[in-house]
Amino acid sequence: MNSSPNEKENHENAGADSRTPVTVIGLGMMGTALAEAFLKAGHRTTVWNRSADKADALVAKGAIRAATAAEAVSASPLIVVCVLDYEAAHEILGSVGGLLTGRTLVNLTNGKPEQARKAAKWAAEQGADYLDGGIMAIPQMIAGPGALLLYSGSPGAFETYRGELDVLGASQYLGEDAGLAALYDLALLSAMYGMFGGFYHAVALVGTEKVEASAFTALVIPWLQAMMASLPLQAQAMDANVHATDVSSLYINKIGFVNLIKASQEQGISTELVAPLQALVDRAVAEGYGADGLSRLAGLLKKPQ
Repeated sequence: MNSSPNEKENHENAGADSRTPVTVIGLGMMGTALAEAFLKAGHRTTVWNRSADKADALVAKGAIRAATAAEAVSASPLIVVCVLDYEAAHEILGSVGGLLTGRTLVNLTNGKPEQARKAAKWAAEQGADYLDGGIMAIPQMIAGPGALLLYSGSPGAFETYRGELDVLGASQYLGEDAGLAALYDLALLSAMYGMFGGFYHAVALVGTEKVEASAFTALVIPWLQAMMASLPLQAQAMDANVHATDVSSLYINKIGFVNLIKASQEQGISTELVAPLQALVDRAVAEGYGADGLSRLAGLLKKPQ
């Protein structure tokens, strides 16, 4: 659904006055950071949270406290929602859906692709444009140079409000399928958790010999940066489905994992963070891919055992 004529008129009129009025629903750590960013950028910012006292600090900085969710939705053409989960978002917005007609709803709540698609369908039934978003930042990064926010859904809404969304951080539009932002969000989190998981295991392992985490981290960072340089080549191998390697075969990595697991056990460290990856490497070798590189593993995930 493209932005309605009324919405575009509201957007232009708001710009003629000062800046587009924005409503932020949900004032946890992230929601508060979003509202503060809009305030600092000069937007008339209306806020609402089920626990009303969470708005106190924002009101002291110039935000407008809405007494009800209905009042919050009615206050602005652009509604930004950032709550615990999609169930909470639906509970809050379900009773005020009719007020969303002609407005744009931007849902920055973390969730699954299918939840985002259902939310987009529901918003369209209310006569609203819908954007789903993934926030690739922590609250302290919002409005800073390192903040990235992913969006998918209505292309018209993104075009209309791109400037307002850029207040929060760099905006990247992924496409009209509302589920794409959630998919990318979770995939990027997967990469992050995998890196953190390996780091936690590594720190625990050297910690058994009283090596301080801060000292060890000085070695970890340049090592990981060097290994990250291989990611583009691995991605090319995945796209081409050609996994020949002159670096390190899965068979060699299988031996490395045996030593990692045994050494961890001997040092009294749990292997629960690394054992699943060992199992995947073992499966790859058992299925005849021992001569391939690590890039082969992504394809195996598409074929669950």
